[in-house]
Amino acid sequence: MKIHDTPGFPNPARIRIVLAEKGLESQVQFVKVDLVGAEHKQAAFLAKNPAGVVPVLELDDGSYLSESIAITTYLDNLDGNPTLTGKTPKEKAVILMMQKRADDQLIDAVGIYFHHATPGLGASLQAYKSPEWAHREEWGNKQRDKFVQGLKYFNQVLATQAYIAGEQFSIADITAFAALMHADAAGIAIPEDCVALLAWRSKVAERPSVKNRSGQAFDAEDLRSLGF
Repeated sequence: MKIHDTPGFPNPARIRIVLAEKGLESQVQFVKVDLVGAEHKQAAFLAKNPAGVVPVLELDDGSYLSESIAITTYLDNLDGNPTLTGKTPKEKAVILMMQKRADDQLIDAVGIYFHHATPGLGASLQAYKSPEWAHREEWGNKQRDKFVQGLKYFNQVLATQAYIAGEQFSIADITAFAALMHADAAGIAIPEDCVALLAWRSKVAERPSVKNRSGQAFDAEDLRSLGF
């Protein structure tokens, strides 16, 4: 299998953590995509993923999977023992629900803020931002506010349970963790009164799949080195 991505970015980090959790790193070849140079917006990459985003999983039969949750579901079920996406119908449903909330309230919101209310990745990608968004910066700042509200919501969730979707670590935790790391690079601090969220973050940071940079390959310093 091949993973087309860029180390040092939030969504690639999600899949690299999944690979480490599942012990699949040795089975994957990484192909670097030049995001700063807008390689992901060119025809060759768009043939792999019309959405023009990373990561993309290339299977041995030549087919492609995109979207982090889809790639995670595939990888998590390869061994017939899903540990990140749930086993029972209820577990699967709750994880999917919380994953959707983490996507919407955290990782998507901070990403929109970064790309539209800050210089983002620079001039090379400006041409790919919709020109009709006349108030793009205003919209981006509203997404920052949405992100902060999301932090408060997940703090409440984690005040009563060990992980985002219950008592077991899941893809929802990986998504939320990557979002907080993106927030670091974007200059958004977690409010000090989000005690449960901060404690959860410290706990997740100690997992081997996250702590080991070969599995994580992503932190705030990586992003800053790219001009964030």
